[in-house]
Amino acid sequence: MTTDASQLLGSCAFPPAQTPVALAVSGGPDSLGLLLLALASDLRVGVHHVDHHARSASGDDAAYVREVCTSLGVNCVVHDVVVEAGPNFEARARAERRRVLPEGVLTGHTMDDLAETVLLNMMRGAGVDGLSPMVNDSTKPLANVRRSDLHAFVSASGLSARHDESNDDLAYRRNRVRLQLLPLMCEVAERDVVPILARQAAVLFEERAWLEALSENDLALDLADADCRELSRWPRARLRRWLRVKLFVLDEVQERHPPSAAEVERAMSVVLGEAVATELSGGRRLSRHDQRLSLEDDSTTLTNHG
Repeated sequence: MTTDASQLLGSCAFPPAQTPVALAVSGGPDSLGLLLLALASDLRVGVHHVDHHARSASGDDAAYVREVCTSLGVNCVVHDVVVEAGPNFEARARAERRRVLPEGVLTGHTMDDLAETVLLNMMRGAGVDGLSPMVNDSTKPLANVRRSDLHAFVSASGLSARHDESNDDLAYRRNRVRLQLLPLMCEVAERDVVPILARQAAVLFEERAWLEALSENDLALDLADADCRELSRWPRARLRRWLRVKLFVLDEVQERHPPSAAEVERAMSVVLGEAVATELSGGRRLSRHDQRLSLEDDSTTLTNHG
């Protein structure tokens, strides 16, 4: 474990000195570490804090971030948003943050966050894209930094990070992965599995980039323009990847999600002429007529997703 900024900076992926950057700072140890390391990298820093007003202490968090920024001579903008309690709260809160924060804002996600995301996506049944998150992402400059090192660095700086009690609530699946699943995996493996998951994600990212290069021409083919006779000659892996892209769905907060594996298999059956049509999530129906595909929902025909 290190508290030396110069050692931590060797694992960071910040842009060159004097580059203007916007940082998302909640007041917790990860984002405070991001702020301190960005300043140590001689970046021109502006801080953005989102107050969701979802916790009684959220106003104190905002005041603390302002205080820290004032002491460091950094400009701070506080964005006030309201996220109603209820189902899918995390996704709706994330959507609000994305709405108000500037494009390209840097966040304090660490290697531990990457490992947690890999496991969460694995449990959802993600493909290679979901198993290689945050890799080569310019908005995640701390993705190769361990959370424990970052927290020790912040503590040594003299700053007292804010604690979000919701991070202890086991009602949230990510917290269970962080507090229960990962420690158990380390115990069973008799080693720290976080770097293993991070290396796996990096390897999968390289393979994903290769697949994307191979399928670049495929993705330019719109759903409505495809000839099922040609598609049926593709290798199943190639067809599956094309369908995953073309049959994406937007959720209630306009986040894009690929179809499930079962939906893709049913869609492949339509392409191959084993079925005339199939129902998909979001009230959609994929059908085949005269070797052409059409995707319809309850109200209109969707010719393609582009």
